[in-house]
Amino acid sequence: MEIKIKSIHFDAAEKLKTFIEKKVSKLDQFNDGIMMADIILKVVKPESVKNKSAAIRIKIGNGEYFAEKICNTFEEAVDTAVEALEKQLRKDREKKRGKIKSRIKEEIPLDITE
Repeated sequence: MEIKIKSIHFDAAEKLKTFIEKKVSKLDQFNDGIMMADIILKVVKPESVKNKSAAIRIKIGNGEYFAEKICNTFEEAVDTAVEALEKQLRKDREKKRGKIKSRIKEEIPLDITE
């Protein structure tokens, strides 16, 4: 998976970039088809408490998923955004499994008369 990190109006520290790469790379366990992850970091309102924004867009062969969170720190924002993406990926995986199971049930006729 290719990971692109953009920080708007500030330079992200190497430690923050490493943290982001570690967290985002864990999304591979929910979907093997993730091709790219774009992460955009920015300070929303400098004078407010919750002013760090992390937006993550992951691109998969058949579509994309997006989550944006605003928190006190960039680490917290990235963490909660990754959790939101995990939830989206799990939901999509369960939906696909349900469709596969329903197709299998349709294909296998149950003949109880014997």
